[in-house]
Amino acid sequence: MTGRLRRPAFIAGGILVFLAISLLVGRWLAVENTERTAVTRLLQAQARGDAGAMLRDLRCPDAGCEAVARANAARLRAPGRLSIARYDSGTSHALGRAQGQTRVVWTAPGRLTTVQCVLVRRSGTPLSGASVTLLRLSAPIERTAACR
Repeated sequence: MTGRLRRPAFIAGGILVFLAISLLVGRWLAVENTERTAVTRLLQAQARGDAGAMLRDLRCPDAGCEAVARANAARLRAPGRLSIARYDSGTSHALGRAQGQTRVVWTAPGRLTTVQCVLVRRSGTPLSGASVTLLRLSAPIERTAACR
């Protein structure tokens, strides 16, 4: 190959590599939004007092998890729009399978700030696609407490 033909081939190859890496990074970052959306949907169902919707969003590993979800739905019902004040994901930026506690601080009109923990499992990879599963939602914890 002559020098004139090599340069455009290298440029085209570099562009393809850049696009492939950008696609993978974009898919990886999208999982952050997927997790946050799932947790927000769970908390919104809780604020509506809809235990059935909560249990559809959770993959409870035991009856205790279901009981906590039902108790939360009854106790933490709040009218109006739910707002997330702070979101600390225990699985953020995971490249592969990960499991951890996500600490969420939320408010709703007429309700004091509430802090809860959500056990989150991520699986898959940026290449194959990732999924998010919510396994457990805690009862409210102290405002300054960390998730266990």
